Amino acid sequence: MGTRVLPRSPTIAVALAVCATVAVAAVLGTVDPWLPKIGLFAGGADLHVYRDGGWRVLHGLPLYGGPVVLGLLYTYTPFSALAFVLLERIPGAFVDDLWMVVNLGVLAGCILLCWRILGYRITPYLLLVTALTTVTCTFVEPVRTTLFYGQINLVLMLWVLWDFSRPERSILRGVGIGLGAAIKLTPAFFVILLLALRQWRAAAVATSVFAGTVGLAWVVVPRDSSRYWTSTFFDSTRIAGDAHPSNQSLRGTLTRLTDGQAPPWLWLILAGAVAVVGLVVSVRLYDRDERLLSVVLGGLTAAVVSPYSWSHHWVWLVPLMVFVMHRAVSGNGRWWFACAALFVSTAAWPYWWGPNFAVVGLFLYPPSWPVAFLLQNIYVLVYVPVLASAIRMVTRPAQSRPTRTSVVTDLPAPAPAPSEAPLRSA
Repeated sequence: MGTRVLPRSPTIAVALAVCATVAVAAVLGTVDPWLPKIGLFAGGADLHVYRDGGWRVLHGLPLYGGPVVLGLLYTYTPFSALAFVLLERIPGAFVDDLWMVVNLGVLAGCILLCWRILGYRITPYLLLVTALTTVTCTFVEPVRTTLFYGQINLVLMLWVLWDFSRPERSILRGVGIGLGAAIKLTPAFFVILLLALRQWRAAAVATSVFAGTVGLAWVVVPRDSSRYWTSTFFDSTRIAGDAHPSNQSLRGTLTRLTDGQAPPWLWLILAGAVAVVGLVVSVRLYDRDERLLSVVLGGLTAAVVSPYSWSHHWVWLVPLMVFVMHRAVSGNGRWWFACAALFVSTAAWPYWWGPNFAVVGLFLYPPSWPVAFLLQNIYVLVYVPVLASAIRMVTRPAQSRPTRTSVVTDLPAPAPAPSEAPLRSA
């Protein structure tokens, strides 16, 4: 049961309503939503790859022998294709619109879980703020791109957040992480975080779920499983070139910085160092009851150290925005500027190369621009101040914590009487 109550602020509600309205206008107005290859409602490429994976399993066709639908390669685990059989059963005429609605609902669920992890009680006002924040975040580039491609990143993030919203002694804690890693390997980073937090049972549950899915897939599609885990798993070239601007990872940044001349050992050393620092800071944040920021930093660190991170892997920026909003409504107005800066730097700003061709996202802007290198690595650069701020938080002296029986609200405290000392709540 949450102990915080989000204060009813007409100013915040109106501001969020304005942001949501602007976001909808930007999503639908900056790029024609039906424009081929880039319009929000003219996508679904990855969704159809998922469905084709399920279709191939049903018909005994290989997953990794060559291109699948739309000439793309299937890069997900064999178990994912088993899971995507459910999507394949949905008629093609309805699947795009249905998955769009599901993703929007999942986005709202992620935001609501963030408030829960922060300790807020679910109230009508909190639901209103969640709804307005959901609409506003549709113009955040990773979210907009996830919706456009019909990606599954928001679902995976929901599972991870659900795990961390569970009580630490819950026998279900870890199931979501295990399932997420079974479809896309990146959530496996949270198993390492669970181990670092010494949450042995949750780590064991996640590992067991993941291992169980691998075993199940090996029984159902043994040839695909053998090929994936002995060959495809190690072939990052199946995704795209490391230097592509859409690769918003440390490896992509190094490749672009050195014109493709960065030795693999350099990336391994730097990625390992970032992973260790990110894990240590995440653990210390968790120990200080900054649990949402701990999980968010884990998600962002996983995107940074991954060999290849498409921009839509950075949906963890949404929980980060919720955390910044939480800090802002807790009394420090300067956090609103941080929230605005985060939104502006990660929004789905389009660039028109011609009357019928546009790109979405600052990292795809013209490479001839003087600030092109900064834009091409925008998410890695956003990660730097986030990590630095988190380090600063965990190196400050810890403040006293409220007792579990106390009720913490963010409402202004009444002015103390002259003879009273002002009360402070952590």
